[in-house]
Amino acid sequence: MPKINATDRDGTQLEIDADPGLSLMLNLRDKGGLDIASICGGMCSCATCHVYVDPAWMDKLEPQSPDEFELVEFSPHYKDTSRLSCQIEMSEDLDGIKVTLAPED
Repeated sequence: MPKINATDRDGTQLEIDADPGLSLMLNLRDKGGLDIASICGGMCSCATCHVYVDPAWMDKLEPQSPDEFELVEFSPHYKDTSRLSCQIEMSEDLDGIKVTLAPED
């Protein structure tokens, strides 16, 4: 079972046992109890699941789609490591991934 090392908006750090095959968003919200609105339900249309991925993990992720990039780049909290957690599928290859929830827009 892959682990997620997550930092909440208040700085609380958690280690979450993730379910492979589910999105990072679902694991953060449902397994970790983090406050992720996920208004669109993971359809890549709202950016309420915005996270910062630790730079060491960026090359291990699938590339962003143009739609995902457009959503995060217009956030006032955009960084080079911004991703939508609904667009990252958890797998054993991501065991130990480090992410931080972005501030809410």
